[in-house]
Amino acid sequence: METSTIALIIIGVMMILYISELLPIATTSILACLALAIFGVIPFPVALRGFGENVVFLIVGMVVVGDALFETGVAELVGRKLISVAGASEKRFVGALFLVILPISAFLSNTATVAMTLPIAESSIKKSGGKLLKKNLYMIIGLISVVGGGLTIVGSTPQVIAQGLFEDRGITPIGFFELSLIGLPIVALLFLYVMTFGDKLKTRIFDFPEVDDPKHVMHDESNAVPVKKTRIEIARMFISVAVLVFCVVGFITGLWTLGIVAMVGATLCIVTGCISQQKVFQKMNWTTVVIMGSSFGVAAGLEHSGAGVMIAHGMIGLLGESITPWLLSAVLALAAVLFTNFMSSTATAALLIPIAAIVSAELGYDVRSMVLAVAIAANVGYATPISTPPITMTLIGGYRFMDYVKFGGLFNLMAYLLMIAMFPLVLNV
Repeated sequence: METSTIALIIIGVMMILYISELLPIATTSILACLALAIFGVIPFPVALRGFGENVVFLIVGMVVVGDALFETGVAELVGRKLISVAGASEKRFVGALFLVILPISAFLSNTATVAMTLPIAESSIKKSGGKLLKKNLYMIIGLISVVGGGLTIVGSTPQVIAQGLFEDRGITPIGFFELSLIGLPIVALLFLYVMTFGDKLKTRIFDFPEVDDPKHVMHDESNAVPVKKTRIEIARMFISVAVLVFCVVGFITGLWTLGIVAMVGATLCIVTGCISQQKVFQKMNWTTVVIMGSSFGVAAGLEHSGAGVMIAHGMIGLLGESITPWLLSAVLALAAVLFTNFMSSTATAALLIPIAAIVSAELGYDVRSMVLAVAIAANVGYATPISTPPITMTLIGGYRFMDYVKFGGLFNLMAYLLMIAMFPLVLNV
């Protein structure tokens, strides 16, 4: 049996297990990587190399920095301030989240944005007296961060990969805010969705009990006498904020890779006593780490076996050689949306962008437009908890796999239709 067929069978079984949840999601992810290696699709080092990828260290580092902000009381302080401004009204709070998250995720890492926002949101939830719920907010936080990452050239990885291809081929580079022409309408669509139809829909879908995350348990101190913090505690609050500022500056300036900046920040938090090493290991969301590390192995299996190319070319072949530029862009975008919902957007872009360039060149269509279509679509993955790190990190809200499919999947379909409708207005198709 050819390796491409084996890879397709393994990916198919993986998707079934993801949907059925017969096994924990993280277990399914690592088993898929191991199966690809055991059956000779890819070598074992390739199957597991994702655990050394930059994005994995970014997640680990920023989770530690975010937890340090909570441990020192900074997150609680910010959460109290946010509650005082937005109130305990869920809709006003969601509106405030849009205002806070969008600009940060557009210019920084959207993964880091979620890692910093979740502790702050949890603090606000604890202080709301039951008026705000994790299950009604955490997934929305992830969605806002992902759509924000699609607004600028630095907001997410797929557009950076596309930019690299353009530079290599002497094609006009992407303008810093060029992607906003499609990104902003998607942001507006998300806002309307969560404020109207989606607001009622989540009440029916998220029918599970509110999860009490043991990582960030807070006592209700609303009627308690305020306890004055010691100088050391106050110093650690300032240090944790300073570490956060260091990370933000490092992300913007490109001082080092995102992963190195985040890990330096995490190490500083531990060394200065903002959070203990023991608590770091206790609070780390290992499910997120395993899923992200495994996604690169799955992507390598698709790429090395030829299964990914076979899928993309097969979709195009079904439409015939007379396919129009717009229809080709829609098909490529659909492939990117489907792929990015089951492996990282980075891996999806790395796999499909070269294919888009080759196919469009062979058909005589504008390469830049087709590559941009894939880069934009690679950020439109909201239907599964493994679609992208910001979505994966919201699993601590207690969501099941199908909760993402039902709530995020509907928005995913709406965003895809809006996106391809915008292509003729923005791209040369």
